[in-house]
Amino acid sequence: QVQLVESGGGLVQAGGSLRLSCVASGRTFTSYAMGWFRQAPGKEREFVAAIKWSVGTTYYADSVKGRFTISRDNAKSTVYLQMNSLKPEDTAIYYCAATGPYYSRVDSRSDYGYWGQGTQVTVSS
Repeated sequence: QVQLVESGGGLVQAGGSLRLSCVASGRTFTSYAMGWFRQAPGKEREFVAAIKWSVGTTYYADSVKGRFTISRDNAKSTVYLQMNSLKPEDTAIYYCAATGPYYSRVDSRSDYGYWGQGTQVTVSS
């Protein structure tokens, strides 16, 4: 079992920055991928960014490419999402997620078996 705990959400003005953190515990996950998804009111949960834990390869949704950066700290078992140049449309609950050892796509919700509780990000205009 893997437990994920997010933190770092909050209220920020457009153009500002936030850094989300996700601490993972439980089973080893060096062969997993870790991802960030978000869900705005009335919308489906969507992919934001992912990182393959063992090799560090990163992936981004087009809507956040160039503004958001995903990274990991092996020693702290933590994944980060640095969000810069935030826009009101980035407002959502952000969820950290982890795949199991076998997955096919890092941008598909169905490939992630473990989820955090979510953290609210609100960007004011």
